[in-house]
Amino acid sequence: MRWRGERQSDNIDDQRGAGGFSAAALPGGWEWASRPVASGGFGLIILVILAIVFGVDPTTLLQMAPSGQGPSGGQAPSGYSDGGPSSAPAPHNDEMKQFVAAVLGNTEDVWNNMFQKMGATYEEPQLVMFSGLVRSACGMAQSASGPFYCPLDHKLYLDTSFFDELDRRFGAPGDFAQAYVIAHEVGHHVQNLLGILPKVEQLKQQVGRSEANALSVRVELQADCFAGVWANQAQQLRQILEAGDIEEGIRAAGAVGDDRIQKQTQGYVVPDGFTHGSSAQRAAWFRKGLQSGDLRACDTFNTAQL
Repeated sequence: MRWRGERQSDNIDDQRGAGGFSAAALPGGWEWASRPVASGGFGLIILVILAIVFGVDPTTLLQMAPSGQGPSGGQAPSGYSDGGPSSAPAPHNDEMKQFVAAVLGNTEDVWNNMFQKMGATYEEPQLVMFSGLVRSACGMAQSASGPFYCPLDHKLYLDTSFFDELDRRFGAPGDFAQAYVIAHEVGHHVQNLLGILPKVEQLKQQVGRSEANALSVRVELQADCFAGVWANQAQQLRQILEAGDIEEGIRAAGAVGDDRIQKQTQGYVVPDGFTHGSSAQRAAWFRKGLQSGDLRACDTFNTAQL
């Protein structure tokens, strides 16, 4: 992917090195989001794997409230900084930060252009880079939660150590695979701006668990499609794609399918438990957005066959 020399976004809040937690606290000492309303395509992947490794029921972990105060105020956990004054050294402007800022800047250019064509204004999200533990308006989160988007504060949260997991554990290396992850979370922000996320959350409160899971799948597949739309438009605007990039993106989308994760962690697949879509579905919807470059091609809610 061609990203060096490209405009870098100013909407980066680099909190790496501002604090963290001790891995010795596993698993009981971990802080879990008390308000699990953040939408993310990767939020449960590492969490489920760690739960299996440490012999913990993943559903139990998901229901655990943080031991500290919630995001509304109060005492933060020991070793955690909420962005205020800290004695910890500020992170350097390293290559990873430059890469993330360049990808985010590219998404800004694309979505500003597309919203303008729709007669609307695009609100650029802030991306928070963190390591270990972070506070969002949706609650506390840690590296094991994976990248996520919080609709309450319109921010993306990313611990780039997830990219190592994407490479080593899921077999999806490459800078464009990493860009797909960021673009997917930006896709959730676009959904939020378009009013899709609030409507889906309202609907999920009115249906049973399996129906709510099915709605979550449609949300995630649409974010995959939006990521593909971004790639299409970015190629037209900036010619960012290099040989093998499309394959990298499709491989990354398929690598984080529910069926693959379930098979890897529990040895069998439970389709009714899908919340993000199968590997085939995720790859297909990313490809659909990539080929069309059109938001109208991403209507996962009025499609009988996903």
